[in-house]
Amino acid sequence: MTPPIIVWFRRDLRLADNPALHAAVETGRPVVPVFIESGSEEAPWQPGGAARWWLHQSLAALGKSLAQAGAPLVLRQGAALAQLERLLGETGATAVYWNRLYEPALIERETRIKAALKARGVEARSFKSAVLLEGHEIATKQGKPYTVFSPFWRAVVAMEEPAPALPAPERLHAPGAAPESLPLEALGLLPRIDWAAGMREEWSPGEAGALRRLARFTDRAMPDYDEERNRPDHYGTSRLSPHLHWGEVSPRQVWHAARRASRGADAAARGAADHFLREVGWREFAHHLLTHFPRTDREPLRADFAAFPWREDAALLRAWRRGRTGYPIVDAGMRELWATGWMHNRVRMIVASFLVKHLLQPWQRGAEWFWDTLVDANLANNTLGWQWSAGCGADAAPYFRIFNPVLQAEKFDPDGAYTRRWVPELAKLAAPHIHKPWMLSPAVLRAAGVSLGADYPRPVVDHAQARERALAAFAAIRKGGAG
Repeated sequence: MTPPIIVWFRRDLRLADNPALHAAVETGRPVVPVFIESGSEEAPWQPGGAARWWLHQSLAALGKSLAQAGAPLVLRQGAALAQLERLLGETGATAVYWNRLYEPALIERETRIKAALKARGVEARSFKSAVLLEGHEIATKQGKPYTVFSPFWRAVVAMEEPAPALPAPERLHAPGAAPESLPLEALGLLPRIDWAAGMREEWSPGEAGALRRLARFTDRAMPDYDEERNRPDHYGTSRLSPHLHWGEVSPRQVWHAARRASRGADAAARGAADHFLREVGWREFAHHLLTHFPRTDREPLRADFAAFPWREDAALLRAWRRGRTGYPIVDAGMRELWATGWMHNRVRMIVASFLVKHLLQPWQRGAEWFWDTLVDANLANNTLGWQWSAGCGADAAPYFRIFNPVLQAEKFDPDGAYTRRWVPELAKLAAPHIHKPWMLSPAVLRAAGVSLGADYPRPVVDHAQARERALAAFAAIRKGGAG
């Protein structure tokens, strides 16, 4: 009997454009799909609560798809290498295929596992799947990694288009006897107390949900992406980030879908597609940076920021996490995050700037909170975003660029619809007053049913004073005298 191939799924939870699965099927041999829950091996960045909820739903969807195709998904828990070796013995498989991941801990683990498998005579093959370009495939003319996005993206665009996406296999051949599998619930991914109602309402995890969202975006929203992408009150972004993170859709599929949708369109629509793909490019850039600078998940890329005089304050951090800062746009974003596991990108920038510059809290505290609460918690993207906001990373916003949360709200939520949805205690206030309730008279507040300091907090800091304090802290490290 022909020995089977184990296909080790991780964050590639799809059948279409799955290089490892495709290569295994092409051999004509039986396939044993397996997912091993081994989050502890990803420490210190094992999946957070929201991510584990998503993973549970996505595994359920993947299991159905694989079963319909003819090869049930095998679920295991524990050390990845030990579980793979156990499966090799149970199935008689002589090969393990998987798609690569790029977090530092996972690169080290994959290297170790591949060496161990080869040492026992097992064919171990890994494939590119999660990114368009791996770190070694693109470099500056000096052979160094890019640290500025614009030249990185120009270099990407100048290269050949990504190869066409691979089709989903029509049929999978399983070995005669299926190996033992844990029930999905045994993996313990769901929270003991159900706090995921908002996520269930917002999301459809799985490959089918990802493809529906991609089609909806390219058909409806992408032509207006340039104008709408910064409006949290509108459906102007793709919301594909969790699907991309979990590999329910590949960046290659997204690229070609955007190109197909803009083919034959007018110049404005083609420009909008290019702008959207540029945002996909930021995801590529984030992975490029983490590959070459693996310590940046915890340490600033700019060494001088190691001496930044942060003022850790548990009360301020708690107010920010709970959406109780007194700045409505900030609070709206943090409450959206808690309810849905996601936050609009413009608002992510606002709340991140507020934490590190208005409150002088370390960017690492923000990265940790996002990691636990985001369904799209991706280490590369999370690291790039927080270091950008703090001004200490590659291609970062200058530290002296300090978002005024009121002006940001007035510009990007001009009618107050987004704020009204997530901060309902201010719902009766009209725009632009809803964005600065502390500036309103007691009579106006009473008429709207708002009592500052009771049902909605007063601002935890004054914007002008916080800005001056942040600039002084930045000046201190520039002089080399933070302390």
